[in-house]
Amino acid sequence: MRANYLFTSESVAEGHPDKVCDRISDEIVDLVYREAAKTGINPWGVRIACETLATTNRVVIAGEVRLPPSLMKKDKDGNDVINPSKFKAAARRAIKDIGYEQDGFHWKKAKIDVLLHSQSADIAQGVDSAADQQGDEGAGDQGIMFGYACKETPDLMPAPIYYSHKILQLLAAARKKGDGEVAKLGPDAKSQVTVRYVDGKPAEATSIVLSTQHLDDSWDSKKVRSVVEPYIREALGDLKIADDCKWYINPTGKFVIGGPDGDAGLTGRKIIVDTYGGAAPHGGGAFSGKDTTKVDRSAAYAARYLAKNVVAAGLADRCTIQLSYAIGVAQPLSIYVDLHGTGKGVSEDQVEAAIRQNMDLSPSGIRRHLDLNKPIYAKTSAYGHFGRKAGRDGSFSWERTDLVKALKDAVKTKAAA
Repeated sequence: MRANYLFTSESVAEGHPDKVCDRISDEIVDLVYREAAKTGINPWGVRIACETLATTNRVVIAGEVRLPPSLMKKDKDGNDVINPSKFKAAARRAIKDIGYEQDGFHWKKAKIDVLLHSQSADIAQGVDSAADQQGDEGAGDQGIMFGYACKETPDLMPAPIYYSHKILQLLAAARKKGDGEVAKLGPDAKSQVTVRYVDGKPAEATSIVLSTQHLDDSWDSKKVRSVVEPYIREALGDLKIADDCKWYINPTGKFVIGGPDGDAGLTGRKIIVDTYGGAAPHGGGAFSGKDTTKVDRSAAYAARYLAKNVVAAGLADRCTIQLSYAIGVAQPLSIYVDLHGTGKGVSEDQVEAAIRQNMDLSPSGIRRHLDLNKPIYAKTSAYGHFGRKAGRDGSFSWERTDLVKALKDAVKTKAAA
């Protein structure tokens, strides 16, 4: 492990074109869960994998889904087909909430196509009945997922991504509140923070990058900095800004045309922003638009939950966990733990055994343990899926630290044996 180094992470705002698409896809997931609950459909049967494309005043929603009857209609031949109206309404509400009322991308004027179709029967049979566990769900796909936690911030997240998110969250809240000149900022923005580590701990910010859309055509970089700098300093809080810190605020000079009008967006293109800012490995799968039979999402949540509880339990200062799955198979093929040399009198083998003892890592086991069959996903679509506060509505349940005692006890028992 290096003790002294620089590390950089970026974040993007909810109005970034890719994040607009993530938001719409997750609004569709929430819509399907809500409609299932409304109509008495078992939420365990919900299936949705929804991708969104956004460009100038155009949104395309595509993917596969198993729908409650309330989201269906009859075609001219009497066949059940998808009713696009509620999907379009959900997309428009999302775009409006983000703040797009511009000529090139407007929540009311954008044309929205809904091209969802029924889930593949070949996939459904493997998911509905696992090959290795009678009556249980199989994983929705093969793949590897990672979870990570460290003691750099109160939320046990790496410092560069933590502060990058915080800058954009504060600016978005102020923009939507509508007070003063900050209200003239647009929804599209990106931030980036470089942190100097000394003796393995975050010591100071050495560069700060922010590009934010603005609605006043007369603004230049200097004007934008005067508006955003107080929010950046508030976001960095106790992290020192180096005396020679380099500031790059709207370095191209002007950023008026933004969002999907300036650059097309797609669901799932910001997977490093969504996770640990590059400070930990990533299995490659995106989260947004997927129900939690898809282990790309649910197992990544479980891995973060476990890694966070390991660090919160004081078993290590840093923890990386990898899980792997095969489509149609319930139980993970492997569980791997790396404590990065920071274990507190425990080995990786002991932690792996404690994890197996305390959590069923099949898709259905994860969904039960974290209570994931709920419409809680739209709020995950921007500012990271991790390092957030667990909500009373069940959102971000994977950020709880309620497994601390069980892990400690399991490790002690293993050591005594």
